[in-house]
Amino acid sequence: MYYMAFDCGTMGTKTAIYRIDSTKVAEAYRENKIAYPQPGWAEMDAMGFVRAAQEGARECMAKSGVNPAEVRAISASGIICGIVGIDDDWNPVTPFVPYLDNRARGEADWVKKNVDPVWAAESGNTTVDEFMPPMILRWFLNHYSGFRKQAVRVVNNGPFVLGRLAGLKAKDAFLDWATMSGWLIGYDAKKRDWSQKQLSALGIPHDILPRIVKPWDVVGYLDPEEAEKMGLRAGIPIVAGAGDTMQSALASGLLEPGLSTDVAGTASIFAVAVPDVSEAISKTPGMMFATGTLENSYFYWSMIRAGGLSLRWFRDNIANRRGDASFYAEMDALAGEIPAGAKGVLFFPYIQGAGPDLPGACGIFAGLYGSADRVAMWRAILEAIAYEYAQMVAVYRANGIPLTEVIGTEGGSKSPLWTQIKADVLNASYKVPARSEGGLMADAAVAAYGVGDIADLKETMRDWVTFRGRFDPDPKSSQIYARIIEEREKMLDGSMRDVFSQLEGMRKILAL
Repeated sequence: MYYMAFDCGTMGTKTAIYRIDSTKVAEAYRENKIAYPQPGWAEMDAMGFVRAAQEGARECMAKSGVNPAEVRAISASGIICGIVGIDDDWNPVTPFVPYLDNRARGEADWVKKNVDPVWAAESGNTTVDEFMPPMILRWFLNHYSGFRKQAVRVVNNGPFVLGRLAGLKAKDAFLDWATMSGWLIGYDAKKRDWSQKQLSALGIPHDILPRIVKPWDVVGYLDPEEAEKMGLRAGIPIVAGAGDTMQSALASGLLEPGLSTDVAGTASIFAVAVPDVSEAISKTPGMMFATGTLENSYFYWSMIRAGGLSLRWFRDNIANRRGDASFYAEMDALAGEIPAGAKGVLFFPYIQGAGPDLPGACGIFAGLYGSADRVAMWRAILEAIAYEYAQMVAVYRANGIPLTEVIGTEGGSKSPLWTQIKADVLNASYKVPARSEGGLMADAAVAAYGVGDIADLKETMRDWVTFRGRFDPDPKSSQIYARIIEEREKMLDGSMRDVFSQLEGMRKILAL
């Protein structure tokens, strides 16, 4: 018995076929394109995710030699903060706008000034920011020409792909309860459904939202035309799946409260499993409460929007090595020869903005002298992500969650240098799973559970997740980083705010 899984991420779409014993028998990857039509904007072609899934499935079937009759189910994970509008026939009528986009700042500012935060009690979140799907949806409603006439529903990209593969109509639009919590507000976390009270306060019509389903619900069956494109048989059950952050957490073994994971993807995400809402953590800017894939599972997460994306940006736009996958390991090898502190170079990883507590933030290299080179700049990027994590970890530790051990997952966990830097900066040990497949493995498990081929999803993941390595902090490096963090925090609390404001003013001049 085999299962087809898609992880529809920001930088790329991954596809894999798994056997019932968790063996990955074939995989494929397609890099995704991100357009930046204006400073601070980011958008993607929703159909690009579908094409990547079609091509990936066909490649996996060819590589594996699996009999199409043995593929039991299909599932997917997708971006939790990003939406696309669809018409009656499930065609996109807008671009897919992901969390990297800042166009909805005006909507977020309006909500913060004019709407009582009725969502705090139900969703566990107090933050309102422009990257959140409800703000993007408000922007669509207010500014996207013809949106309300054309758009019947809005969905995230994972459900968009699965709906296309199933040949669904907009009336059948769905969203799993885990991805729903990536909207951050507008829903009730305990009921795991939309909140009419919040939607009314936000001015969002309920009829444009998809129905909420369980991640393991069967939402449709593979359409014959799509099956032919993918090299599969028609009629395979399609299981709803869940958000990429939630699936990556599940696949890294984040199964019990107190465990933490570093999802080192395009957006660098730090997640901590908790039993319930913590008012103190929820009130901290940038800390977000979410429902997990499993029933009665919850976690806090915070993200650096352009964490991994900063590395790709440096490769493509600075080093002019676009698409060269060997570049990362090459630069890591060179940067490993530089001591902690990157020769005094600091990077602020805000190339797609930061958050409401740092308005106007943008990417900045600081501390450049003639002794600096691209290797020091590369190490500075790696350290910058770890410094941002340090801010998050300090909040958890201040609220009684010690975080002495972190599980590293996704593509960034393949870098021993980066993992060691994070262990040193956070002064915590890093455990690296034996498999760095991220949400794909969890997608396969959810697919198998959805069609009844496994009896207990949690215990299955407990059996499937093993670890291959451990990185303990180096005391000397940890001391150096602690002192750097103190100075960096002073900058962010003081002079850097003025710099960000002044640079934003310059961008406005140039946009005239």
